[in-house]
Amino acid sequence: MAAKIEHLEGTAFQKSRAFSPAVITEGGKTVWLAGQTATVDESGKDISGNFEAQTRTIFALIDKTLKRCGGTLANVVTMTVFINDPRHGDAFVKLRAEHFANGNFPASALITVSHFARPGMLIEIQAVAVV
Repeated sequence: MAAKIEHLEGTAFQKSRAFSPAVITEGGKTVWLAGQTATVDESGKDISGNFEAQTRTIFALIDKTLKRCGGTLANVVTMTVFINDPRHGDAFVKLRAEHFANGNFPASALITVSHFARPGMLIEIQAVAVV
């Protein structure tokens, strides 16, 4: 059975922050994605300390993993995002909106943490998708 994914209509504020209040799924397979970080981009360039580059790389890596499972980023129904500086929150929202340009945003939590596993990491994204 193919996955049916319905994004509950968000308020103007929720849309401006690029997240849905709820995502309803039926059928399909659930893919639990491990937390993803990046201090090196896909070409091998060091991106330690570069929030935008890390975020773009993480979204690309998640998409690659989902393609291996038969899906894409569009199948993400929820994500937990960890950042180490609340000043990156607005930048993250902009970047997420680019990756879900159709307005079907995943449900989400954005959490500020003090440290990551390695120096130079600024963001980690954990997600669940239904394919």
